[in-house]
Amino acid sequence: MYAVKQVYSPFKPELAFRRSTAASRTWKRGFFWQTRVPSGSKVICTPGSIRAVISNDDKALEQPHKEADNKEVNGTVLSSTSDKLGRGGIDVRAVITIRKKMKEKINEKLEDQWEYFINGIGRGISIQLVSEEIDPETNSGKSVRAFVRGWLPKPSNNEHIFEYAADFTVPFDFGNPGAILVSNLHGKEVYLMEIVVHGFDEGPIFFPANTWIHSCKDNPDDRIIFRNQAYLPSQTPPGIKDLRREDLLSLRGNGKGKRKPHDRIYDYALYNDLGNPDKDEELARPALGCEKWPYPRRCRTGRSPTKKDPNCETRVEKPHPVYVPRDETFEEIKQNTFSTGRLKALLHNLIPAISATLSSSDIPFTCFSDIDKLYNDGFVLKSDELNEIAQNSFLGNLMKQVLSVGERLLKYDTPIVIKRDRFAWLRDSEFARQTLAGVNPVNIEILKEFPILSKLDPAVYGPPESALTKKLIEQELDGMSVEKATEENRLFILDHHDTLLPFMEKMNSLPGRKAYASRTVFFHDRANMLRPIAIELSLPPSPSSPGEKRVCTHGHDATTHWIWKLAKAHVCSNDAGVHQLVNHWLRTHACMETYIIATHRQLSAMHPIYKLLHPHMRYTLEINAIARQSLINGGGIIETCFSPGKYSMEISSAAYQNMWRFDMEALPADLVRRGMAVEDPSMPCGVRLVIEDYPYASDGLLIWSAIKEYVESYVDHFYSEPNLVKSDIELQAWWDEIKNKGHFDKRSEPWWPKLNTKEDLSGILTTIIWIASGQHAAINFGQYPFGGYVPNRPTLMRKLIPLENEQDYEKFIRNPQLTFLSSLPTQLQATKVMATQDPLSTHSPDEEYLGQVSHLHSHWINDHDIVELFNRFSARLEEIEGIIHLRNKDVRLKNRSGAGVPPYELLLPTSGPGVTGRGIPNSISI
Repeated sequence: MYAVKQVYSPFKPELAFRRSTAASRTWKRGFFWQTRVPSGSKVICTPGSIRAVISNDDKALEQPHKEADNKEVNGTVLSSTSDKLGRGGIDVRAVITIRKKMKEKINEKLEDQWEYFINGIGRGISIQLVSEEIDPETNSGKSVRAFVRGWLPKPSNNEHIFEYAADFTVPFDFGNPGAILVSNLHGKEVYLMEIVVHGFDEGPIFFPANTWIHSCKDNPDDRIIFRNQAYLPSQTPPGIKDLRREDLLSLRGNGKGKRKPHDRIYDYALYNDLGNPDKDEELARPALGCEKWPYPRRCRTGRSPTKKDPNCETRVEKPHPVYVPRDETFEEIKQNTFSTGRLKALLHNLIPAISATLSSSDIPFTCFSDIDKLYNDGFVLKSDELNEIAQNSFLGNLMKQVLSVGERLLKYDTPIVIKRDRFAWLRDSEFARQTLAGVNPVNIEILKEFPILSKLDPAVYGPPESALTKKLIEQELDGMSVEKATEENRLFILDHHDTLLPFMEKMNSLPGRKAYASRTVFFHDRANMLRPIAIELSLPPSPSSPGEKRVCTHGHDATTHWIWKLAKAHVCSNDAGVHQLVNHWLRTHACMETYIIATHRQLSAMHPIYKLLHPHMRYTLEINAIARQSLINGGGIIETCFSPGKYSMEISSAAYQNMWRFDMEALPADLVRRGMAVEDPSMPCGVRLVIEDYPYASDGLLIWSAIKEYVESYVDHFYSEPNLVKSDIELQAWWDEIKNKGHFDKRSEPWWPKLNTKEDLSGILTTIIWIASGQHAAINFGQYPFGGYVPNRPTLMRKLIPLENEQDYEKFIRNPQLTFLSSLPTQLQATKVMATQDPLSTHSPDEEYLGQVSHLHSHWINDHDIVELFNRFSARLEEIEGIIHLRNKDVRLKNRSGAGVPPYELLLPTSGPGVTGRGIPNSISI
């Protein structure tokens, strides 16, 4: 039939051995059966690459090669580098688990049947076991190779999972396999879940994969899969040292060329793909990641520059995907559920449908009942695109939909902020509560001086110590003076002044956008309640205006009450923008991307720190790519619906330049920096909260403490010697790359933590895991629960507060409600935001939560002590969940309990699917 031909491989020689006849019969009688390699298959190798196995029908793929002597013994391909055929051997079997697509077209199903047949007869996949031990004659790892063949019984009721076998006979002195090289001879990629090798003395040896194996026609190099044993670089078994280095090199690429869909290359690039100047000059945006606009780096795609601006990269517009390394893409179950899958479909279909319905009447809300109708009655969408929407099942809890003749009725779920108390959003107490327990609880800070008094414009308000202004404010301080309240740490501030003021003139020049730079002062009274007492609104001077500062207090008369309500709405709008652009996108999504890229480039899959971080990197690069394509891009959802408009990412860049510090991203450090906590060595996390009833901080410290304890124990286990951290070449390269490549614009800052000790390492890792899990959960999954009701958290304001000498003031006096509503986003803007916030607040059914291990990763590490550490971590998180439930029932904690007050659940570790307002995923997966 076919002849077997062996070719020379400069770094992976194969061993010769003989399978014992008795052993072969045993396998045949039992679970295994004897197989043979179809003659006629060839092994080819180009200098410096890994061998690829190609059948005799694939002549177009053959390349020049150097032949070597070889033998075939009972189905296993042998080399002649060590002739041990007379010594017998050990029969082993590798069981390979492959997953098929859940939804396939007819042609794909036919291809699968052919693939199933080809695998069964041993023509589809070749694998090579590589020992941890060195062959002294070749100075490389001992290795044996065989074809995957045979149809094993289905391992489960899952119709999409198949198992195949590859049989080997290895010499008695082969040692344990440490790596497997996989060659996919099919014309398309396959998804490899795991390989389990049976027959060695220590029992089954697991090689977890969960990876796409490219076709050899796309890339002739084999894929390297390591066993689930963690090794520091200095501890790597000699037989797989070269493979460890080779695998990392393959992930780094050479920084050239356009990335292809099957690539697994991680590299850095500027944020220069947000604009589209070739389409419209109005869509031109500056590249972020330069001296003027510093920013973290993103994953490189290598697309060509735009014609009009060579510094900008051409865009890939929806529905075409943006490149991310192949294993970073969403798994199919994620794509087909109502989380990220529906996000794409929503942006592609639903929002254009909304626009088509409302564009002819993009009007403001004229009464509160207009807003209520979105939840009670819905509105009809008329668009041909709805036919496609109707065929998708991803909408889930996003909206309750009712079909009528040729029309679709769109209805939103009632957000939690008004579900229990329809009028809660109106109250000052709720306005203040949300700074501690809302979707953006990370900006409030203690007030050490009183800017509203010290920075007033004397021409407008008189001397800085204006008796009238001070008297109005001190009426709210329970008889205290401003000085006394400051001394007792009872004054707090939500300060969006310095962040926004430099952009205010540009923002207010945009059509339909009017905003102030704002400062809001709160008083924490003796009843432990936080309440707002004054709002300062500022406009910068311009050629046509001397600038403006005004201080608003809530007062008691009707006019002052409505002005106060408008001032609060402006504050909420500013807070929504800072939350989205700085705290959410920059500090979690964008920064996490740099850590993920460096981890893949510098830490081997065998490295214990890679294994620790791996669950916290899932899906982040893909969701970030979608965001650059449809959310933060020029003309995207953020620009369309948030106050900063086209200057949104410039504000994000300025915040990165002025306030971002890695060492301040640790939760305790951030709380101390903002004055919301003081250092206290007697407390579990070393800090004591200034406001005890601060749900985000108090629950967050529980999660932080659990992560810290787990990480410290994990690091102690692998870095038992004092100098191991400093001498770990991969680890040091990882941290160096995060600082000098991922955060190139901040590379010279003196505050970067050192990485010399295991304490240093534990602190860095705890911070990264906290950002990916608890921090992101706290500021992401409350977006729809709090922002889904527009008056509670408008994303932009369309009018300034009218002054007495202005024409609009009389309209305001006659109908203050209409003035308020017409200042909010239009109906189109509001529904766009709601339609986006809902999926961004949604958990997918395949979500992996903190302290949990997916069944797909159950063999993630072969270390009993580490598994026990993880189990303790999981048990601690279960305890924390119980503690949080008890806190939510504590009547003394007014910010999380009381009549109509929603419990604070954003940092509860677990959740079901959907918009739940709770749950901490391992990673930034939405």
